[in-house]
Amino acid sequence: MTRFTTRTLVACMFAATCSTAVMAHHSAAAFNTDIETTIAGTVTEYSFRNPHVYMRVDVKKPDGTVSSSEVEAGAGSVLSPLGFNRDSVKVGDKVSIVGNSSKANGDKLFLGRELYKEDGTYMPLNIGSRSTYQETTVKAASIAGAWFSPRTSFFAFLGGQRNWQVTDEGKAAVAKSASLPTPQKDCQPIGEPALMFYPVATVIEVKKDRVDLHVDWLDSERTVWLDGRVHPAATQTFPHGHSTGHFEGTTLVVDSTNFAANPIGLTTSLPSGTGKHLTERFAISEDGKGMVYSGKIEDPQYLKAPVEWSGTWLYRPEMKTSNEKCDIKVAQKFLSQ
Repeated sequence: MTRFTTRTLVACMFAATCSTAVMAHHSAAAFNTDIETTIAGTVTEYSFRNPHVYMRVDVKKPDGTVSSSEVEAGAGSVLSPLGFNRDSVKVGDKVSIVGNSSKANGDKLFLGRELYKEDGTYMPLNIGSRSTYQETTVKAASIAGAWFSPRTSFFAFLGGQRNWQVTDEGKAAVAKSASLPTPQKDCQPIGEPALMFYPVATVIEVKKDRVDLHVDWLDSERTVWLDGRVHPAATQTFPHGHSTGHFEGTTLVVDSTNFAANPIGLTTSLPSGTGKHLTERFAISEDGKGMVYSGKIEDPQYLKAPVEWSGTWLYRPEMKTSNEKCDIKVAQKFLSQ
């Protein structure tokens, strides 16, 4: 298999919009993604983890022999909002899995896309898989609650990078990123605002002095202070920056500085520096079923000019987070094979 890189992550994600290729930290090129096959057997091992879900399936062949297939699925955080959770599968289940076999190892390593249980129940295994959630009829009265950024919003944000005015240092970093393993192998998430577009559940809690944002991707937690405090000295930096905010009606307006440098701080290939400045608006849509997430990024080290964006989240009051911490052993499972 190829080394997993930030560029292959993006390639896998964009491929998912067209062919439901897996969102992975290593290249989907290691699999026969143009040939869809099905394996059927009994689940003998199952691990619901971040950033990947794995299971082992014993497959009985026509000649009576049994072979074992290791099935790789998407991250628990990504599959949860599509309807697949820790209890969706258990050891002993008889299943059929649609996906792609490994070019080097055949069905011994299998890239899962869809799972069907013995009774016909469908389960998504991939970022591009069909969701089991239905559109809600409930309208949000505030930004508090569970929200979901569909993968189309995430891809649209990442795709916008082609129109950004990037510094020479930024261009060099993007070119170099193709040969470097992604920091997500070390459970370091992508930076804001891309993080906020990740296709996972985000739960917002509004409290008297702050707003807490629980983003279900690589243990990401943000706090927006509402108590009038100022940003600390520039020498103090934090992985998710320091955020202050206020409400304009039901819309939360956030100002964030003091970001620690991040090799994937702007996109999966473009870093961010300690001079990064982010303004964000979280506004409930007119129909109450979504949220418009918009704002502006400034980063003089990597951007020649500020970048503005706008995207949509979906209100999903019944959606749960995966409650799974990032497992570094799983994140590095296919680092060099």
